[in-house]
Amino acid sequence: MLTAFARAFRTPDLRKKLLFTLGIVVVYRLGAHIPIPGVDYTSVQTCMDQAKSSTGLFGLVNMFSGGALLQITVFALGIMPYITASIILQLLTVVIPRLEALKKEGQAGTAKITQYTRYLTVALAILQGTGLVATARTGALFQGCPVASQIVPDQSIFITITMVITMTAGTCVMMWLGELITDRGIGNGMSILMFISIAASFPSALWAIKQGGSLADGWIEFGTVILVGLVMVGLVVFVEQAQRRIPVQYAKRMIGRRSYGGTSTYIPLKVNQAGVIPVIFASSLLYIPALVAQFAGGDSSWKLWIDDHLTKGNHPIYIVTYFLLIVFFAFFYVAISFNPEEVADNMKKYGGFIPGIRAGRPTAEYLSYVLNRITWPGSLYLGLIALVPTMALVGFGANQNFPFGGTSILIIVGVGLETVKQIESQLQQRNYEGFLR
Repeated sequence: MLTAFARAFRTPDLRKKLLFTLGIVVVYRLGAHIPIPGVDYTSVQTCMDQAKSSTGLFGLVNMFSGGALLQITVFALGIMPYITASIILQLLTVVIPRLEALKKEGQAGTAKITQYTRYLTVALAILQGTGLVATARTGALFQGCPVASQIVPDQSIFITITMVITMTAGTCVMMWLGELITDRGIGNGMSILMFISIAASFPSALWAIKQGGSLADGWIEFGTVILVGLVMVGLVVFVEQAQRRIPVQYAKRMIGRRSYGGTSTYIPLKVNQAGVIPVIFASSLLYIPALVAQFAGGDSSWKLWIDDHLTKGNHPIYIVTYFLLIVFFAFFYVAISFNPEEVADNMKKYGGFIPGIRAGRPTAEYLSYVLNRITWPGSLYLGLIALVPTMALVGFGANQNFPFGGTSILIIVGVGLETVKQIESQLQQRNYEGFLR
């Protein structure tokens, strides 16, 4: 693998792409440490030092922003508005006929949907930026910090609008940087920015576990966490690469004097067809009642029940609810992202069939049956991986943003595998030996 990297850097055009991508990453990390106007940076750092053990309700967004959210920097919102907009457009494509027609138009339709995604990203960035500024102004961003209410000393309308515009512009710049990596870098730009955001918090999180340990000055806990992380990476790679290959045979067709078809291929159905989307959906949905309870005044019984049962990651009700939501969203997302009837119709149109299965409706029923069977282990796998931070919370006293947590490890391994495959394919196109031998 190291030899392949060396050969990649010896290839002039590929070296330019890698260096360009690294330059964009440096710019992105610099923007994640530049505070926005109107924020008292000293008060933010004081509250950050007191809140290192827990990031509260904003842990998920803070992870996707590489820790920039709680520091209220230019890139505080991270890539989360774009991710949310992409998911919303993907869901609406199934519901709105106009978007479904655009999706079938090919490259022109995809470009139009991408434009809609950008507009929705800006709208979501304005909404989330306004919510973040309002939370910072009230002092709720850092609960228990004595100087939390001094983070935004000037609470005038002009300063508030300036802060929101700055964070929205930062999100737009991040979209632009991601598209630059896709066009001029090694590709997959948005995913690489997400990868960098999550990986940036790993060293500090691992060192915090070492400092908080008691066995051999914390090195026993540190080594155990590293070992658990390596095992989890191996498990995630194994499951992410696993797929059920359904054989497809195409009949021969005579068009003029030429014969077409007669080839054999397969439909790859991944065990984890939904990816990390169910974990994000379940985490976001569980944050809603806790967020409502946080901004609700008084000490009503429902507020106390939510604080006791749905905000503590080690509570049995929280664990069971989180697990069931992940399983539900895994089936839900697979159902809307993969249409067996459409696949069966396309196969029938081009003369393809599954050996032993009649074309048309029986093929769609067979694909649906196989998909449901393999989604069960995929959803259970996602639920177990996502519960690793809870086990770390009990075993090591770590926070819910455990470095090898479910969402972070799934994204890092998934993006890493995809990036390696892209570089490998470019090496193989130049007759070089790739990563996989």
